[in-house]
Amino acid sequence: MSLGTDGQGLAAPQTWIRLAQSRGRLWWDQFPPPLRQLTLIRLVASFGAGGILYLTPMVFNRAGFSASDVGLGLALSALIGTVARFISGALLDRGLSCGLPVILAGLSGVGGDAILLGADQRPGFIAGQLLIGVAGGLYWPAVELAVPICATPLPSARGYALVRSADAAGIACGTLVGAGLAAVGQLRGIYLVDVAAVLVLISLLLRRPLPPAPRDGGDGDPGLALGQWLPALLPLLALSLVATAIPALLQSALPLDLVRGGLERGAQPDAIGALLIGIQLGLLLLIQWPVGQALARRPVAVGLGLSLGCFALGAGLLALSALSDLGLGVVLLALVPLALGEAAFLPTATEAVVELSPTQHGGLAMALFSQCFALSAFVSPLLAGGLLDHHGHGVMLWSLVAVICGLSLALLPPIRRQASRRS
Repeated sequence: MSLGTDGQGLAAPQTWIRLAQSRGRLWWDQFPPPLRQLTLIRLVASFGAGGILYLTPMVFNRAGFSASDVGLGLALSALIGTVARFISGALLDRGLSCGLPVILAGLSGVGGDAILLGADQRPGFIAGQLLIGVAGGLYWPAVELAVPICATPLPSARGYALVRSADAAGIACGTLVGAGLAAVGQLRGIYLVDVAAVLVLISLLLRRPLPPAPRDGGDGDPGLALGQWLPALLPLLALSLVATAIPALLQSALPLDLVRGGLERGAQPDAIGALLIGIQLGLLLLIQWPVGQALARRPVAVGLGLSLGCFALGAGLLALSALSDLGLGVVLLALVPLALGEAAFLPTATEAVVELSPTQHGGLAMALFSQCFALSAFVSPLLAGGLLDHHGHGVMLWSLVAVICGLSLALLPPIRRQASRRS
């Protein structure tokens, strides 16, 4: 068989490149065009948001803000995001385009970026964070609800595995760019990166809008009352409140814990802290697709249980890292289960929302699920900032997180029963 050679019986590099590109196109083309469009949109949005989500605490720690001040700004951002999520869900349940809340989110995010770029006092920081919170609140219910719509005729679980992989890729790349900016002393450049990403995002949506959300799921019961379907969702929402606190703490508390140091673990420079976070996100990128694909073939309770176990292990290792002068190595070790926990939770929990809620109320169900991220992002930075300021290290914080994740495994049986009943 001849593949083209370089004159020494070996395939030429150009041939291997063409083969790789061909296989990549074949893999990519298996997904419906609307899902590919949505995946690209989420990749661009996550690239812009990556640096902001994980490195904003470092920006304002460098500006002299206390951990409590940073936690307050992040918490207020999450609080206003809860209102924006319900607005987004209401727009979606009226049958409007899934792209409209995304465009509004982009405009709000640009406003927040512009303020945070020059903020050096608390009022400016809080104003910028409020606009960022509105952006996140409008964005998430829309792009999550769009997945089962765009994935047809593929199962929605595969669609969630794909788009979550795009989220992981964008956030990892955006954070690594932020780490590079930190290394050259231009960390606030993350806000300019986000502005550029938003401009690309809006151009993509104007060129090819996302489809409208369904007004009626066609299941013959468009008037299903809230009390008839919400109770089945409550155990999942409670579990999600715990699980979604982990990314919030990795965004807010871990950067501050790293730059401050632990009992024995030395304080790390901003660039090292940003790099460690980038490594965790890089691990998430590598494993998100295979983990999501594997769990898409299994009951949702399997993925949820795996995520909670990994979060408990990772948080326990972060607590132990403060007790040794070699703690940086323990932090690196903790990043593995934390990445696996995120890879297992994110697509599985969203698929569980789809399975446990009626289609015609998908916008409200996604808004409620998205509120778990907002509430966790509101409460956890406040508690984490207080604990870090009080103790001066993260031992108590990460120990409490590990215990709570372990106890939350008790929520899995009712989720398993409800999911099997609906299937």
